[in-house]
Amino acid sequence: MKNIAIIGGGFTGLVAARRLQAEGHKITIFESGPELGGLAASFRVEGIPLEKAYHHLFRTDRDILSLIEELGENERLDWRPSSVAIYRDGRLWSFMSAIDLIRFGACSFAGRIRTGLVALYLKKTKNWKSLEGHSAFLWMKSRCGESATNAIWGPLLKGKFAYHAGSVSMAWLWARLHVRSNSREPGEGEKLGYIKGGFVELINALEKQLLEGGAEIHRSCPVEAIESSPEGPRLRISGKVEAYDAALFTGSGKAFLKLTDGAAGMDSYKKQLQSIDYLGAMCHVFTTDQNLGDHYWINVNEDDAPFLVFIQHTNLIPTTEYNGKHVYYIGAYLDQAKGRFLETEENILREWHSYLKGMYPAFEPDRIKDSYLFRFRDAQHIVDTKYQVKIPSYETSMKGVFLANFSQIYPEDRGTNFAVREGNSVSTLIVSFLNRTP
Repeated sequence: MKNIAIIGGGFTGLVAARRLQAEGHKITIFESGPELGGLAASFRVEGIPLEKAYHHLFRTDRDILSLIEELGENERLDWRPSSVAIYRDGRLWSFMSAIDLIRFGACSFAGRIRTGLVALYLKKTKNWKSLEGHSAFLWMKSRCGESATNAIWGPLLKGKFAYHAGSVSMAWLWARLHVRSNSREPGEGEKLGYIKGGFVELINALEKQLLEGGAEIHRSCPVEAIESSPEGPRLRISGKVEAYDAALFTGSGKAFLKLTDGAAGMDSYKKQLQSIDYLGAMCHVFTTDQNLGDHYWINVNEDDAPFLVFIQHTNLIPTTEYNGKHVYYIGAYLDQAKGRFLETEENILREWHSYLKGMYPAFEPDRIKDSYLFRFRDAQHIVDTKYQVKIPSYETSMKGVFLANFSQIYPEDRGTNFAVREGNSVSTLIVSFLNRTP
């Protein structure tokens, strides 16, 4: 039996802990925050757990679907019809089918036809390697035309990546489109999965089984430093140094650099981590008695929009789950070092609510009952055209120290499914390391 430290209590850390515990190892988890879950952490709305950042599952999310079955939580998984729209030219356009695309008058007819053909091509394309050196913006512009790019792809890339939009790899956009277009069952519209009681039910199930297996889980317990030694990693926690046979860090590369500052032999690995840029994210969650329409997911594609997406959560999950209240999310990706990300909550919500009222004139901010604003640092890595050479390995240059986070998910984007996949992958490497280490 080896002693293994897991730093970070999100899906990646918890799944890796589960796999390593099954191999007979002693697991200790350190979570800096008060709750487990990472970017899937929950809070309570109307007394019901809800994610701080919007979550759902696709049919193609095989890793987390397998985990749900493994945990015996299949009965909690609920598949519900989705509905998507684009807000452009001052109105909502349904965006669920080929007919909707034909009706999308915000771009030229030729642009609509070309976009449909390109979407079909990307759905069928499996060799994404040929796309990774190309700018998504320029690639789509050359295939779909300027009108469609200005109305669809440009705003989406800008909303997701801010001033990095022009350098984002086409491989990343391929993954987003490929996964979603292939997640539909034949003969039916898109359905998305949600966990009854919230994703915290999966977190709770993982925690329960880990504790039953003898794991230790420490909340509100930040690790102060990760130090190297010939025998293996040393963690400094509350001023005390504790030795482990292996350690897994699941936070951002920037956070890892802070904890390993001064470690010898890390120059090359550090350069890789330093080459990856991040944006912050903000999510505004609110409840009201107002129903603002029929769509679940609205991409906000206006050039002056202060946020990227407006999600009507209770158009996927019934209002009966939240005591009759409608639950909404507003999401934005921002430079975390300046600008809106550092604004006061009052100023941000005033701007966002004003813009939302322009989208939905009937919206009355005064009727909001519960209001929350969550800020996430290092929430989105910039997947540029040279990203493939920046991806850090799971095994770092420090003996017995491993790193697993969404910066290694490529070309796919972050999400609970890929967090589970990373936990599975890195645990296999840690077992291999321990087996070859005396």
